[in-house]
Amino acid sequence: MPELPEVETVRAGLEKHVVGKKIIGVKQLHPRALRSDSLNKLTVFKNAKIKAVKRRGKFMWLEFDRPEVLVAHLGMSGQFKIQKAGSDNEAHLRAKFELSNGKEMRFVDQRTFGWLCVDQLEEGVPSVVSHIATDLFDPTFDKKSIVKKINLKRGQIKKVILDQEVVSGIGNIYADEALWYARIHPESIASDLSSTQILNLLTAAQKVMTRALAAGGTSFDELYINVNGESGYFERSLAVYGREGEPCRRQRTCGGEIIRIAFTNRSSRLCPACQTR
Repeated sequence: MPELPEVETVRAGLEKHVVGKKIIGVKQLHPRALRSDSLNKLTVFKNAKIKAVKRRGKFMWLEFDRPEVLVAHLGMSGQFKIQKAGSDNEAHLRAKFELSNGKEMRFVDQRTFGWLCVDQLEEGVPSVVSHIATDLFDPTFDKKSIVKKINLKRGQIKKVILDQEVVSGIGNIYADEALWYARIHPESIASDLSSTQILNLLTAAQKVMTRALAAGGTSFDELYINVNGESGYFERSLAVYGREGEPCRRQRTCGGEIIRIAFTNRSSRLCPACQTR
């Protein structure tokens, strides 16, 4: 699933291509493209001018010269592409918006877990996003208060930082990476960690996602690409994710080997030599 760096890469790409443009045509090509609680059909945006493209965690939305906003969640495989109007449709095209500059903004989703939604803002964010916590890149993010919030949790630290109502934008990849950098075992109980350890973990997450953003995100297959159809290259810099069986990158001081352990319905990667409980 695309995480904060990937969604921010898509958001920035859309911003470059669509802000200031008017939507002159809308087509929904799959019934599940639109979330069931959407306030209206996508055609409500016909003749609307795009004013901004914003994001919180893994959610993003387009603001217009009218009250409604278009919210998007990429799910497992959702993509936005900018294509020339009238060019061939992609195999898994779910909706497209014809723009006033002769191009189209297209929502493509192979696995159909992503969605679009017509919504309205509540205190600056769409109502369907209001329960989502601020992320590490939000100007209003209060790191000290989040440290205190995490320190009260009795759950495993990885589960806590994956909770989008605690801190948003972190998914499986960057959770594993941040925990490795902070030398914290993913199954450590959050309330057993010191405030300094939690602060170091959030700082590590911020740093690793900043580096990932600079590389255009992480692409393991063709399901994550930016609006120009290009893959991200941060996979080459990953320390633990996807590296089980390989030596820890701290091998001069560690000598451990990356392992994979079961974690809920997925996996965690870690170095047992330098991430002890």
